[in-house]
Amino acid sequence: MKIIKLDEIDSTNSFLKKMLENSLVENFTIVFTKYQTAGRGQMKTQWISEEGKNLIISVFIQPNDLKVKYQKFLNFSVSLSVYETLLEFKIPKVSIKWPNDIMVGRRKICGVLIESTLKGNNIIASIIGVGLNVNQSFILKDEFKAISMKDVLNKQTDLNFILDIFLTKLKKNLTTLNRFEYLNLEKRYLDVMYKKMFQVCLK
Repeated sequence: MKIIKLDEIDSTNSFLKKMLENSLVENFTIVFTKYQTAGRGQMKTQWISEEGKNLIISVFIQPNDLKVKYQKFLNFSVSLSVYETLLEFKIPKVSIKWPNDIMVGRRKICGVLIESTLKGNNIIASIIGVGLNVNQSFILKDEFKAISMKDVLNKQTDLNFILDIFLTKLKKNLTTLNRFEYLNLEKRYLDVMYKKMFQVCLK
C-alpha cells in the first residue's frame, strides 16, 4: 500500500489517471489531498469542499477476475466500507443510497465515484474516489441537503484516523469481492439500503 499526500490538486481521480498514463502504479495506491479544485461527483456534478475539512481520497485497485456484469459488487464493497467506517464513530441513521451515496437520515454525508478500465469482459482496474464530509458544517445550509460528521458529533475528527479505519474496512471488503463472495456483499448492502421499501432494481 502506498499513500500519496498532497496539499492541493484538481481531482484525486484525475491525478491517479495521469499517474497511470505515465508510470506503473502499485495496486492499492491512495491519493489523499487537503483540497481539490475540480472535485467531481456522479453524473459529472461538482463537489465542493472547504480546504482541510473533509476526507478526499482516491484508491487505485486491480480486482481479481471481476466481470463487467458483476461491477455492482465493487460498488457494494466500497459503499459498505464507508458505511462501516461511520458506524465505528457511532453515527446514527446511516444508510446507502444506490449506487454509491452514503446518507445520514435524509442528508448525504459521502459520495463515491468509481471509474473503471475494461479489457474484454473484465474490469482490470478501478479508481475509487471518496468524498466524506467530516469537519465542514452543512446542517444550516438546507440547499445542499448534506451533513457532516461534525454536524452529528458536535466535534472535529482527525482525518488520518478516519482514513486508517476506512482503508482497513476497504481491504476487508475487497478481499470478500476477490473471493467472489457476491451474495455476502449483496445481502449486507440490501440490509442497509436507503428507503428499502423503494429499492431500485439492482440486476
